[in-house]
Amino acid sequence: MIFVTPREDGSARHDRGVAAAFPIDAVRSHFPALATCDNGRPRVYFDAPGGTQACAPAIAAMTAHLQRGTANSGGAFAASVETDAGADAAHAAMADLLGGEPGEIAFGPNMTSLTFAVSRALAQNWRSGDEIVLTRLDHDANVAPWLQVARDRGMMVRWLDFDPATGALGLEALPVLLGLRTRLVAIGGASNALGTLNDVAAAAEIVHRNSDALVYVDAVQSVPHVPVDVAVLGCDLLACSPYKFFGPHQGVLWGKAAVLDRIQAYKVRPAKSQPPASRFETGTPSFEAQAGVSGTIDYLDWLGGEMGECSKDRRVRLRAAMLGCMAYETTLGTRLLSGLAGIDGLRLFGPPTMAGRVPTFAFTLAGHTPAAVAAHLAAHNIFAWAGDFYAVEVVARLGLAESGGLVRVGLCHYSTAAEVDLLIAALAELRRG
Repeated sequence: MIFVTPREDGSARHDRGVAAAFPIDAVRSHFPALATCDNGRPRVYFDAPGGTQACAPAIAAMTAHLQRGTANSGGAFAASVETDAGADAAHAAMADLLGGEPGEIAFGPNMTSLTFAVSRALAQNWRSGDEIVLTRLDHDANVAPWLQVARDRGMMVRWLDFDPATGALGLEALPVLLGLRTRLVAIGGASNALGTLNDVAAAAEIVHRNSDALVYVDAVQSVPHVPVDVAVLGCDLLACSPYKFFGPHQGVLWGKAAVLDRIQAYKVRPAKSQPPASRFETGTPSFEAQAGVSGTIDYLDWLGGEMGECSKDRRVRLRAAMLGCMAYETTLGTRLLSGLAGIDGLRLFGPPTMAGRVPTFAFTLAGHTPAAVAAHLAAHNIFAWAGDFYAVEVVARLGLAESGGLVRVGLCHYSTAAEVDLLIAALAELRRG
C-alpha cells in the first residue's frame, strides 16, 4: 500500500514505500474542459472553490443514463429498474468516499438546499432560549439557515471567532460557548474564502464532551482536497457538493443513522417508508446527475490505482487518490505562496503556509480593487473570483466588506506548475503597472 501524506510543515512523507509520481498528464486527459482555448489561449481554471470542471467519466455516465432511457423510481419495467440500480450505486459510491453507509446518504440539488431542509426539520424540536453555535469562518450556507431558524424559534446564537492574522479558528474558545441548551454547532471543513482547514474532529470531540449538541459540517471545500471519513471526524451530519469535486451539480447529505432516525424530515406522505436519509430527497431527483456522481467516484477510484494502491477495497483506493491529490496540491500551493510573497503590495489572508490549509488563496493587491485584479487575470484567460464568495462573516470580520472583499484563486489536482507561474507573472505585471 502506497500513501503520500503531508507533514505538519506542508511537505510530503510516505507511509510505506516510494510514492508514485503524481500522474498529472493522465489526470488532465480526463477533463475535456482543460483543452478549451479562447482565441488560441488555453483557459487556466483557478476558480475551483466555486466549482471544478467535470471529469470525463462523470460526463459519460450522465450521457449514458439519458441515452439508454431514464424513468422514475419504483417501477417494474426495465428503465425504472435500471434507474433504481443506478441510484443505489450512487449512494454506495458517496458512502465509500465519505466513510458512511449507503442508507445514510441523501442527494439534493446542492448543499445549501439540503442544509435549509435539515435546519427546518431539526427546528421542530427546538424552543425559545435554546442555543446554536456558528463560526465567523463559514460560508453563508452554513450560517444563514441556522440564523433563520434561531430567528423563527427565538434561539440564541453564539459565535466562534477566527484569528484574522492567520485564519485559524479559535477552538480553544469553543467549550465556553457550549451549554445545556446548545442544540447544534455548525462548522466548516475548510474555509471557501481563506482556505483554512479546520480540525473538525477536535471540534466534534469538544462539543460531544461538553454538551448534547449535534455537529453539522459543511464539507464542500474539504472533500475535494483531503480524505474524509465521517467516523474519524465524529460529526453527526455532513454536507458536500459533487460539482466542487469534479462531478455534476448535486448536493450530498450524510447523516449518522441514529441521528437521522430522530429527525422528522419534511416530505410527501408516500416517502415515510424510505430510509432515514432518503427522506430528504424530496421530489424526483436528478437521476442523470446521480449517475454522474458514480462516474466521478469511478474516476477517483482509477486515480487511487495510479497512485499505487492495489487494494480490492474501493474505500482504500479512494483514500489513496485523495492523499495523492493532497500531496500534489501541497507542492503546487507552496510554489504559489512563494510567488505571491514576492509581489510588492500583495497581502495574503489565511494560513501563511500549506500546513492547515487547502489550496484556496485569498489576497488583496495595493492600488487595485479585487474586481480590477480579477478582470486583469481574466484578460490573461486566468479564471479567478473577487468579492465575498458568500463568506459574508469572513469578509466582514476582516473589515473588507466596503472595499470589495478579496481576490480568490483556487488550485486543485488538475492544476499545473506552469499555470501557477502564469498567475504570478500576471499579478506581477499588474503591480508594475
